[in-house]
Amino acid sequence: MLTIYDRMVQKQITGLSLAFIKHGEIQRTECLGVLEIGSMDYVNEETIFNACSISKLLTSILVLKLAEQGKIDLDEDINRNLLSWKLPESEYTRAKKVTVRSLLSHQSGIVDPADSFSPLHSLAQWPSMKDLLQGATPYCQSPIVSTLEPNQKFHYSDAGYCIIQLLIEEVTNTPFSSLMDDLIFQPLAMHHSFFSSSLPIAHTASGHHKDGTRTIPSHPLYPYDAACGIWTTPSDLAKLLIDMMQTFKGKGKLGLTAPTMHELMHAQGCNESVGLGVFLDGQGEQVEISTLGWGVGYQCMLVAYPYLEKGFVVMSNTDSGVHQMQGIMGDIYRSFVLSV
Repeated sequence: MLTIYDRMVQKQITGLSLAFIKHGEIQRTECLGVLEIGSMDYVNEETIFNACSISKLLTSILVLKLAEQGKIDLDEDINRNLLSWKLPESEYTRAKKVTVRSLLSHQSGIVDPADSFSPLHSLAQWPSMKDLLQGATPYCQSPIVSTLEPNQKFHYSDAGYCIIQLLIEEVTNTPFSSLMDDLIFQPLAMHHSFFSSSLPIAHTASGHHKDGTRTIPSHPLYPYDAACGIWTTPSDLAKLLIDMMQTFKGKGKLGLTAPTMHELMHAQGCNESVGLGVFLDGQGEQVEISTLGWGVGYQCMLVAYPYLEKGFVVMSNTDSGVHQMQGIMGDIYRSFVLSV
């Protein structure tokens, strides 16, 4: 039987880091491979990877925290609170307004323009959310508009999370990254979690292509914090999952209520497999929540059974070229599910 390391060698995976949760605690971690091809710097528990779209789960948690503070209403027309940019009114938004809830669940009627939301070209070209949404940057060259009536169809959307980021910053008058650090990272002691704009080089894994070669640049950055701009470790993400589990016991360090956490894992709108920033499978005590991250040079997977207090996080510094479920992460997932 092939080990995880055997599969890594077989699939040319440069580095891999895992954290497993059982009984509401980190049961064990595994760290394999190196930070960069040809180096002797081995992956360890402090090695930082690009979380890619797993960032959306953290954004959802931040939104729910602000909602409990009364600063955001999940079901209010987003244009009421947006200041520097507003979603253009259209035939699609006359009957139903776009809300934070519909944005979090990818059911706002917004479809990302083709070839949008690429990695950062240059540090000198860091786009503002306003310019990006107006279609005034190389990263999204068409203005963001509604193309469908809200809550009628699922369309995975980075643009939707850019809108959420802008709304959060304008409602609170605080940078998104500062809020995430103050309200999520610090309370949970997620000391190895950063944003693209402040990423440290030490302990950060370089990205690699499916043929094993290093990406250029070595750390592709995404200037869309809420959608895909967080860099972190499996152990830090496990701390977040554990706090979500503790919330149901009234012991969460983030201070969220159990009803709010139930809402995150509740099917939203027209799609029974989508929650708020997560995907759902199963029901009741057996419900599985998951989110995947896939960017230039990196792949990752987060899976949890919150009511059973089990879960795992796996992060890699190699884009395998295939969907996570078809590669080594799918093997890890299937092995884990058999143990649940």
